Amino acid sequence: MASSSWNPLSSSEEQEVVPGKQGGLGTFGGVFTPSILTILGVIMYLRYGWVVGNVGLLGALLVVTLSTGITLLTAFSIASIATDQRVRIGGAYYMISRSLGLETGGAVGIPLFFALALSVALYTVGFAESVVSVFPGLNQRVVGLVTTLGVAAIALVSAKAAIRAQYVIMAAIGVSLISLYFGSPVEPSDIEMWGARDRLSEPFWVVFAVFFPAVTGIMAGVNLSGDLKDPGKSIPTGTFAAVGVGYLIYMTLPLVLATRADAATLIEDPLIMRRIAFWGDAILLGVWGATLSSAVGSILGAPRVMQALARDGVLPRWLRWLGHGSGEEDTPRYGTLLTMGIALLAVGLGDLNAIAPVLTMFFLTTYCVLNVAAGIETALNSPSFRPTFKVHWSFSLLGAAGCLAVMFLINATATVIAMVAVSAIFAWLKRRGLQAAWGDVRQGLWMAAVRAGLMRYSGRPDPKNWRPHILVLTGAPTSRWHLIDLASSWTHNRALMTVATVLPDEGFSLERQQNMQNLIKEYLAERGVQSLVRTIRAENPFEGSERLVEAYGLGELAPNTVLLGDTRDPAHHERYCAMIRRLYHAGRNVIIVQQEEDQDLGSRKRIDVWWGGLKGNGGLMKIMAYLLQTSLRWQEAQVVLKMMVETEAAAEDAYSNINPILQRMRTGAELDVIVSRGRSFEEVLHTSSRDANLIFMGLAAPDETDHFTAYYEALRAKTEDLPPTVFFLAAEPMAFEEMLID
Repeated sequence: MASSSWNPLSSSEEQEVVPGKQGGLGTFGGVFTPSILTILGVIMYLRYGWVVGNVGLLGALLVVTLSTGITLLTAFSIASIATDQRVRIGGAYYMISRSLGLETGGAVGIPLFFALALSVALYTVGFAESVVSVFPGLNQRVVGLVTTLGVAAIALVSAKAAIRAQYVIMAAIGVSLISLYFGSPVEPSDIEMWGARDRLSEPFWVVFAVFFPAVTGIMAGVNLSGDLKDPGKSIPTGTFAAVGVGYLIYMTLPLVLATRADAATLIEDPLIMRRIAFWGDAILLGVWGATLSSAVGSILGAPRVMQALARDGVLPRWLRWLGHGSGEEDTPRYGTLLTMGIALLAVGLGDLNAIAPVLTMFFLTTYCVLNVAAGIETALNSPSFRPTFKVHWSFSLLGAAGCLAVMFLINATATVIAMVAVSAIFAWLKRRGLQAAWGDVRQGLWMAAVRAGLMRYSGRPDPKNWRPHILVLTGAPTSRWHLIDLASSWTHNRALMTVATVLPDEGFSLERQQNMQNLIKEYLAERGVQSLVRTIRAENPFEGSERLVEAYGLGELAPNTVLLGDTRDPAHHERYCAMIRRLYHAGRNVIIVQQEEDQDLGSRKRIDVWWGGLKGNGGLMKIMAYLLQTSLRWQEAQVVLKMMVETEAAAEDAYSNINPILQRMRTGAELDVIVSRGRSFEEVLHTSSRDANLIFMGLAAPDETDHFTAYYEALRAKTEDLPPTVFFLAAEPMAFEEMLID
């Protein structure tokens, strides 16, 4: 018999192993090249002299260092996420959605797609403007449209073809930089350390805001994640290399500029580099290369983000065709055509200056959220998060804070617009109830928050913060929906509510019990009820309820109130009352709802509370009446406190004593003192409350009567023909009156 090696994973449990993309892009071509070309962009050529002229040599070096520092912190976060998970197509969207969920990923990914698509137009229009400035006979709009079609054609062929085109562009930028370094001064100048002395220069943070977009090109390589041979290796290595090379170039250029022209000239002449360079036209090649490389990077990234959004089901069903890929490289040709269409429309409209700041905000929002995702993942220290590149969570959150600060520095209005757009998309996706096939960090966040709360929750009675944490014993929720409806109105979605069902011990396997629990969860969710769900198996409902009340809870946090339906079978009264006695002795408030299945609560206009004062049941009833009255479905109800006295004098005393107390309660309840005039309580009850929508009454404690079952049966008989009636039995050691009167 041949031996076989032992596999610890069964076929059903075998983990997915995703190989690297055969023939995919490497680190240099797939990450470093698009990133460095986006970093060394038009701001370097057309605004760096202005930066040095305004803040001087030392100021420029400080601007570069601060800007690159924020970018480096974001690169740390990207490296941390990229070395923990297989980053597939979608780049930044993929990372965010797998960490913070589909809603957050989609809320960032959809604006990111449009920002990238419009960036294509922004760069091609910039390219057209520079070309027309050299060749005035050309039409700027035509040049922009032709250029957009050209970069789209390159992207449609393949990502590799686009990268090869970027090698040529990078060579042109290299030639321009060499020509600049070997250039000569245009005038005698003193090195200005902190800006122009003879003129009013721009403030430091204004200059910083103008320069910062020059170092935000690190996402160009990340957006090609689906085309990389080994994203986990290439993304960190290529990104760090691009940040480092960009930093070295930006730190040396101020020395060249400050020694070859004075501050005023640097500020006034956007093409000062052309005058300084050994071969001036090489600077034009650099400007053209910078704009074209950024356009190519955007038209490669945008359709891949859209492709990932479509495949994850974030987009509406009628847009799922955008997830299709063509050829061995899985090129998103449909997405590229859509991106091209948006870019052509924007180029045709012309001026993009108004939307350019908002585009920058969307990019910075992406960086900010990536930093937050990495920071949370690291802080939670989940066993599933095991990056090979480790960074402390504080660095990631510092990067997020830096991105947010820079957003407001650049353009506060555009920042607000971007935040509103992202929030609106998040709300839309949340309403759609997207279901992901993977877990995300939100569960870990909630677990950490729950644990922290439980460890700090003392469980001591606190009238100031008391709420009814209700355990609803419903049986089948469909047959006793009125119990769930009342409990939900009492909790206001702020207290804990648990819908519990006791299943027969025989005939219900653990699997069937779990299925029943899931069905109840879905049933409640469909009706908008926020509740925990619990099922338990027992020989009979009474034993199951008692066991559940004794065992259910977590640490000091357990239901303080049990909500029951009435039992109609006289044969069960004895056992039912025994259960009430046991719940009472367990320190749980007991609420019993006597309501027929076909009995309606009507207009929900009036709640009668038969009241005996603030102590015990009276305090609990008054609190629960107020909570019900302030719920959405009972907001128009009037709470009427009912009292019966024997004489007119007693009625006057009751009004004079109780009305001031009611005013101090500030609950809006009315007092109705009824003189019996020889009538029994039962007669007064039926006469006075027959038009109420709901009646509250207190229940005697089981230990206060010798025959509790007989007492309960008599009480049921007295109230049988009344509107729905709720009996209250306060058992919790809580001073309810302190909640009502300050």
